[in-house]
Amino acid sequence: MQIILLSGGSGKRLWPLSNDIRSKQFIKILKDPDGRPESMVMRVYRQIREAIPEAQITIATGKKQVSAIKNQLGDKVSICVEPSRRDTFPAISLAAFYLQEERKVEEEEPVVVCPVDPYVEDGYFQTVKHMGELAEKGTAALLLMGMEPTYPSEKYGYIIPQDREPVSGVLSFREKPDLETAKEYLKQGALWNGGVFACRLKYLLQKAREWSAFSDYQKLYEHYAEAERISFDYAVVEKEKDIRVLRYGGEWKDIGTWNTFAEVMGEEALGRVTLNETCVNTNVVNELNIPILCMGCRDMVIAASGEGILVSDKGQSSYIKPFVDRMEQQVMFAEKSWGSFTVLDVQEESLVIRIVLLPGHSLHYHSHEHRDEVWTVMRGEGRVVLDGKERRVGPGDVLSMPAGCRHTVFADTELMINEVQLGREITVEDKIKHELG
Repeated sequence: MQIILLSGGSGKRLWPLSNDIRSKQFIKILKDPDGRPESMVMRVYRQIREAIPEAQITIATGKKQVSAIKNQLGDKVSICVEPSRRDTFPAISLAAFYLQEERKVEEEEPVVVCPVDPYVEDGYFQTVKHMGELAEKGTAALLLMGMEPTYPSEKYGYIIPQDREPVSGVLSFREKPDLETAKEYLKQGALWNGGVFACRLKYLLQKAREWSAFSDYQKLYEHYAEAERISFDYAVVEKEKDIRVLRYGGEWKDIGTWNTFAEVMGEEALGRVTLNETCVNTNVVNELNIPILCMGCRDMVIAASGEGILVSDKGQSSYIKPFVDRMEQQVMFAEKSWGSFTVLDVQEESLVIRIVLLPGHSLHYHSHEHRDEVWTVMRGEGRVVLDGKERRVGPGDVLSMPAGCRHTVFADTELMINEVQLGREITVEDKIKHELG
């Protein structure tokens, strides 16, 4: 069985911990069974591995998220990269061609498509497995998972089933309703649409070819920016006649806002935080190396990072996006396949960055035209190459690289470097890659 995990989103609803590179699914705010920090993508990936060990997992995502995925899941994870942001139907179509042509998956094999970021119990993945089995048997051309509602929600679309059987036909689909309409849907036995579906690979390939003039992976990849922006629900699901829905009655949370995110935090406060005894129903996340003291806070969420500080009533935190859209910011933290970087200070003609390089990894051999750089090794052991000459480095070593100097660094152990950039033009575009002879 193949599982496609859809990983998208800009992460603005969880500002300031999220940004254009670090979407909500990469924030390590959960705890794994051993009590270690875990992100939503790490949790879902682990749950699939434990519940369906035979499943082959491919993550469909945009270019900006590839490094974070490799950092958290390892270099061997299968990733189908979208060259630009479109919608779910183009992403799923590209992933279907990727499975057939790059992964050599047979057309009769079942495929289950899931979001990468739900907060669910392990029984969810037993339902995923059952969906794949029914798809393989040909129970229906397309199978959906319907979440049994716990309250009348205005946030989700609804599936109206033909009956209340565990597997049933579908009468219709409904958009996100107002509260009174949602109550009526629940009386009809309606289910939340969680965006999970299963079919055989050949079904996805057929739909992709009907929709696009580009009928293979490479051509669709090259012309992806021209693809119509349309969701899989609109393009396929709501038009399919041979369709069934499976009920899922276990825990399922769509963690899309600070209010819902706070419900699944491993503890009420993370980082250097003190809450006095008068605080009630308040959650705090502090990624800064300074303390936060909270007194008399009720029903609040407080989050601090290099991107900024949020202080909000939990209910109001759902309306954060338009305010974040108006902010002009550069990314202050990002995880990469080789490690991570954190922007420590920004001035008119200087920038200070902390680089953490994982053991066995290195930076590209490169140079800059418009800026000088100074590296100070804070922790770890490694090797640097400056204009072709190699030397070992350790804590306290300082290296100067004027504009035009070709340089790289290799980490033998985890290596922490403070990098000072100096110049009138400090941009990410000022980087020339070279071959290391």
